[in-house]
Amino acid sequence: MSAKSRKWLRFRVASILVFSLVLYVALVSRAFQLQIVSGETLGKLADRQHRKSLTLYPERRLIFDRNGQQLAATVMTDSVYVDPSTAEDRRRVASKLSSILGVKKEKIVKALANEGSFRWVARQISPARAEGIRALNLEGVHLVREPKRFYPHRELACHLLGFAGLDSIGLEGLELKYDECLKGIPKKVVWGRDARGHNIYLDEGPGGAVDDRSCSIFLTIDSKIQYIVESQLRRAVEGLGAKGGSVIVMDPRTGGVLAMANEPRFNPNDFSSYPADARRNRAVTDCFDPGSVFKPFIVAAALEEGLVSETDVFDCENGSYVVGDRVIHEAQSEKFKELTIPEILKYSSNIGTVKIAERLGKNLAHRYMTKFGFGSKTGVDLPGESTGILRNPRDWREVDFATMAFGQGISVTAMQLASGMCAIANGGVLMKPHVVRRLVNKEGATVKEFEPVPLGTVISPETSRKITSILTGVVEGEGGTGKNAHIVNLSIAGKTGTSQKFDFTSGKYSAKKVAASFMGFFPAQDPQMVILVVLDEPETSRWGGAAAAPVFKRVTEQILRCSNSGMDVQDFAAVETVGEARIIPASTSITDMVYPDPEEDETVIPDFQGMSLREVLRMAQSRRIEIKTAGTGWAVHQNPAPGVPIEGNQPCYVLFDREG
Repeated sequence: MSAKSRKWLRFRVASILVFSLVLYVALVSRAFQLQIVSGETLGKLADRQHRKSLTLYPERRLIFDRNGQQLAATVMTDSVYVDPSTAEDRRRVASKLSSILGVKKEKIVKALANEGSFRWVARQISPARAEGIRALNLEGVHLVREPKRFYPHRELACHLLGFAGLDSIGLEGLELKYDECLKGIPKKVVWGRDARGHNIYLDEGPGGAVDDRSCSIFLTIDSKIQYIVESQLRRAVEGLGAKGGSVIVMDPRTGGVLAMANEPRFNPNDFSSYPADARRNRAVTDCFDPGSVFKPFIVAAALEEGLVSETDVFDCENGSYVVGDRVIHEAQSEKFKELTIPEILKYSSNIGTVKIAERLGKNLAHRYMTKFGFGSKTGVDLPGESTGILRNPRDWREVDFATMAFGQGISVTAMQLASGMCAIANGGVLMKPHVVRRLVNKEGATVKEFEPVPLGTVISPETSRKITSILTGVVEGEGGTGKNAHIVNLSIAGKTGTSQKFDFTSGKYSAKKVAASFMGFFPAQDPQMVILVVLDEPETSRWGGAAAAPVFKRVTEQILRCSNSGMDVQDFAAVETVGEARIIPASTSITDMVYPDPEEDETVIPDFQGMSLREVLRMAQSRRIEIKTAGTGWAVHQNPAPGVPIEGNQPCYVLFDREG
């Protein structure tokens, strides 16, 4: 080989070595850049391209009534999403999905036009639609299981329960108040994709391993009492042409709310179809002038301070009393001359109550209003509670103080009124109202028990007995305004109210728009239930004694009938077992009340309304009555009517309905 050839060979070898060295350095540098300098950024980019995740919200825990009746549950449903990066023939996919889901084609086309790999198309669809989607087997269209909140009794206790949204987040009512307790820990679903974009695995991310401390909730609510209350309130609102209304049933000994109903109502399974006005819990959010139902609190304060006695006689001025630059009149143009305190409440005298308040004085009156809970939140465990309006006594004119005595010029909530009445019924002790009784974990163990909470003593037991006796005369006494709430052989203490509503347009109280109310408790000697009825703007009957008192009576009669027929209306301090949610009655119960069974006459058809199928069949069997039934839920109609003599084998037809 010539010297020239050897020289050329060495040059080529050197060039290759240099090129290889440069290439090696470049590769090492690039690897260093990819792995060390940009490794984290590129890793995230790769994950976005080949690894996808979706946060799925967990099943919310259950809500039960006091007897273990399920009021809110969770069911698993399918939701549809699309992956625009893998979808083929997008117009065809959109057309197919639109026909099954009932979603506008343009919306699906828009979702498929987006960049990325995930777009929701429809959430929580029906099983039939999910099967239709699976049968299509469309590229880029996927189904994923997620929980949906379900309310098996539809409108029952809707304002108390509230509702949860698509992402399992509580939006109203107890669902909102106890959202952190009910919702649990979200799960993360992760899947990988190959180079063609196909899903190659589906796995659960670390979110599922987090300690889940969510709890189910047991309420103080009794669903049977709740059903009775809702049925009777709806009947009254429709029959009287009222704008709306509220009813609260409470145990005065514990502050537990046994039922709370409002009209209008809504179905929480489809809450978005209802206006906000129908979803509002009026019993805790709405304020109104209470009218004459406020009078017992003024009288109780004056009795407690020893400023008046039951035998004192007040000159009621024959129907007209000048206070400052105004003239105070009696309701319904009544005229009274001299009345004792029991008569003042029995006939609901405005002038008599004003004169009692004058003995009490502004500062003492304000102090007792505050002690009864007016002007501040009751603390009930429901969202949106209002404080009402109770102005400082320094701002009261003479006429302001006079009108407040009979419930005009002060604004309260139904919850405040019911709570205040509970204090009178409970020997003068004000209890904190509550609707949640206990929290139970997934294993069925009680995590937290909500014990009754006394807020203070407002009046003495002696004063409580005095005002109770006076209020019993309102219902049972001849000519009492509460006579329409009277039930034979059951002592009831109560008070009627009719308050004019303030018209903000005209700047004065309306002569036509009123709130009619009645509040009372029974049995008067040993109160176990306080019931408040408020009807907003009734048209056909405006007075509390004529409009609201009959509602109180019908609710009370049905509750007593249910307890007599063997329904589980047990003592309100009873304790449930963890597993079966069974009630263990304490030493006393509502069934121990002394009053005759209104259906004792076994020769006539009993009143089945308000009973479950089990109770109807049991009572019918005891009287050898053939029963024909239709529907499910509670009895709402029967033929023959109650009281008709039983004749031979004549059947009784009973219609049941869950909605009443």
